[in-house]
Amino acid sequence: MSDPAPRLRPVPPLPENSGPFVNGRTRNLVRVLRWLAGRTSFVETEILGLDAVVRPGDVCLDIGAEYGLYTYQLMRLVGAQGAVHTVEPQPSLVKALRLALRGLGANNVQVHATAVGADSGAGVLSLPRRNGLPVHGRAFLTTGAKNHGPNTEFASNRPIRVPVTTVDELCANEGLAEIHFIKADVEGAELALLDGAARVLKENRPALLLEIEDRHLAKFEHRSEDLLARLAGLDYVPYVWESGWRKTDRVTERHRNYLFSVRPIAAR
Repeated sequence: MSDPAPRLRPVPPLPENSGPFVNGRTRNLVRVLRWLAGRTSFVETEILGLDAVVRPGDVCLDIGAEYGLYTYQLMRLVGAQGAVHTVEPQPSLVKALRLALRGLGANNVQVHATAVGADSGAGVLSLPRRNGLPVHGRAFLTTGAKNHGPNTEFASNRPIRVPVTTVDELCANEGLAEIHFIKADVEGAELALLDGAARVLKENRPALLLEIEDRHLAKFEHRSEDLLARLAGLDYVPYVWESGWRKTDRVTERHRNYLFSVRPIAAR
C-alpha cells in the first residue's frame, strides 16, 4: 500500500534576514514559486529549505539549471553582494534563462552554457523527445554512460554536442575563491561531477543539494550507496526535506533530492 499523500502545510514566509532582493519583480516571482512548491511537481519543495544553508553574500552554483527555478531562489538569498553561477548545456534553455534574467534585472547571476563532468573538453548530450517535443529535464551527458537507462521509455533521443567543464575549472576560470553552495541535477552523473570538484570540495566545503535516483545512476553502473560513501569519506552528512531538514542514512524512492553538509543543519 502506498503512503497517503502528505497534507499541504502553509508556505513559510520569506525570511527577513535572507539578504536584499534584486528588485520587486524577483520578490514576486519567488513568492509564486514558494507557493507552488508542494502543490505541483514542477516546483520542488526543497526550495523552501534553501534559506537554512544559503546566506547573503554567498557564491552558489546551480548546475543543470533547466528553467532556473533554483536560480531564482538563490539570487534572492545571496542578494546584491553575492553571486549565482547558473550552468546549463541545452542551448534553448540557455537562451530562455538569459532572457528571463535580463527581464528581472538580475545583476548577481551569470549563465554558463556548458555541461559539467569529471574532465573538461567536449561531450554529447542526449536529449529525449516525447510526441516530437524535447523533454529537457531528462537530458544527460553521455560520457561514461553504458546505456540510456530509463530514457528508453522515450521514442527518440537527439544527440547535441556541448562543451564540458569541471566545477574546479569553472571556479578557477571565473576567479571564484570560495563556493558556499552547489545544487546539481545531472541525471545520474553525480560521481563524475564530484570527481571534477575535488579541489572545491576539499578547500571550500560547500553544502550540496543533489538529485539522486538509482534508475539514473544505473546507466553509469553506479549506485546511490557509492555516492553516499564518497561523500561520507569527505565528512558530508545527508539530509532530506520534510518541512525541515532531517538527517538520513540512505536514498529511497520517497525523496529525489538530498542535502549534504559538513556543518549541522538546524531543524525547523
